Amino acid sequence: MLRNLIQALIRKSKGDPTYTLDPDLPTSALITVLKERGLAFVRGLLRRPFLAECGGRFFVGRRVQLLNTKKLRVGRSVTLEDDVKIDALSRHGVVLGDNVSIGRFSVIECTGVLQHLGQGFSMGANSNLGDYNFVGAAGGVSIGENVLIGQGVRFHSEDHVFARADIPIKAQGVTNKGIVVEDDVWLGSGAILLDGVRVGRGAVVAAGSVVTKDVPPFAVVGGVPARVLKYRGEVEDA
Repeated sequence: MLRNLIQALIRKSKGDPTYTLDPDLPTSALITVLKERGLAFVRGLLRRPFLAECGGRFFVGRRVQLLNTKKLRVGRSVTLEDDVKIDALSRHGVVLGDNVSIGRFSVIECTGVLQHLGQGFSMGANSNLGDYNFVGAAGGVSIGENVLIGQGVRFHSEDHVFARADIPIKAQGVTNKGIVVEDDVWLGSGAILLDGVRVGRGAVVAAGSVVTKDVPPFAVVGGVPARVLKYRGEVEDA
């Protein structure tokens, strides 16, 4: 009875009527999950009045830091796990779509220095950031829908100018082009995306790769720097 109730609640929260709990999952574990989600829901209720917009249930973990919240918009059933930090100070703020989750110890930082406001960050519905992600969104980072992002992935949408040798690099300014990740992409653990890249729809970036140029749609890339290894749907050699 309890299992069915919890499963029904999760289905409603996710908007997925087919979601099914593993039959081997202990009831004690389900009770723990339900308790933690309940506490996260209460924390979300306390944070909602300070947001620019909240589309529905909002789950907030322990020790979460939310700065410049009037630039933060969240959809329905958004989850921020423990120790997340989001500073939404930027021109366009931070937008998190329905059913987005942000993993533990992840940081979303939209402005590097107060001399130049950053562009901001957006993430489409049903996408997630894994644990220990860092998003530097000064140049703008846009992530599509149904995107899977592993642990320790980093986004750097800013480059330092270093052409001159007669003055310090820090005095030469920065450039910003932005980063775009289209729908249905999988970014493996430890991947690094540098400023100016676009990852095409349906692409896969292998763990530990450094993406320095655009990734074609449905390409599987890997390496440092990342290069195309194959395309999804290709028939493997016998």
